[in-house]
Amino acid sequence: MHNWEWRLCRDGFGEALLELGEKDERVVMLGADLSESTRALWFKERFPQRFFSLGIAEQNMLSAAAGLALAGLIPFVSSYGVFLSGRAWDQIRTTICYSELNVKMAGAHGGISVGPDGATHQALEDCAIMRVLPHMTLVVPCDYHETRKATLAVANMVGPAYIRYGREKTPVVTAADTPFELGKAYTMRAGDDLTIIANGYMVSQALLAAEELADAGIEARVINMHTLKPLDTAAIEKAARETGAIVTAEEHQLIGGLGAATAEVVVATHPVPVQMVGIQDTFGESGAPEELLEAYGLTAADIVAKARIALQMKTKS
Repeated sequence: MHNWEWRLCRDGFGEALLELGEKDERVVMLGADLSESTRALWFKERFPQRFFSLGIAEQNMLSAAAGLALAGLIPFVSSYGVFLSGRAWDQIRTTICYSELNVKMAGAHGGISVGPDGATHQALEDCAIMRVLPHMTLVVPCDYHETRKATLAVANMVGPAYIRYGREKTPVVTAADTPFELGKAYTMRAGDDLTIIANGYMVSQALLAAEELADAGIEARVINMHTLKPLDTAAIEKAARETGAIVTAEEHQLIGGLGAATAEVVVATHPVPVQMVGIQDTFGESGAPEELLEAYGLTAADIVAKARIALQMKTKS
């Protein structure tokens, strides 16, 4: 077992906001009464004149952000992912994406590991409904460092962007100097027998699964697909051609998420067996994060099991 450090992804978001605020006076922050939890509060404390509290009114917050973007500012908005993507989807779609406005969205508390708050607060569909929107950039960073880098990266691009990160501490599997580029997958581990493609918390589980497979003589390539849109289709096609089997892993519904996006590429370019680890068309429930991840099949052991199925399919084909 790795002796990984565990840190909050939202701390990476909060620290990046402070850095952006120091560098560029156009950066402003909007909150919806959850700013302490999302770490937007840090920006408020440092730059109180550039922070706007919109109350529990996500639709109004996104509309206000659109206006600020039209005025030449760079607005960041934050809330829980399930509220941001669900309640304000029409404003995100029609007001922001249709007009290609420069609004940056941070959806916190993504995935089932939100824990005791239960199904109403567990964003399991946000990636699917954000991915389908034209002009949207969608990032699912895997740890503290990558969340910080993703926040800085979306600030430096023009257009709408959505960053999705969880509530709990996650293993720090990248370093401060690990390369990060929007739309460019990062290979965490080499391997030629099959490929595991993961994002978010599941990247750490993919690395653990790869080590277990290696003990059995199976070398798995591990790809961190932190950007879900624009998707690195070249990396997926290359993995399909070179390893002949793929397993995807995400803390999200299988419908419309990373697994579905990967399968779309594989079918169109180089068909190989694809197995998926994720939420299987169900809502979550309350519980301890680690218990929920195990109950819903989001562990390294579940990835290993799917990998063995994919390898069997690869052999038969």
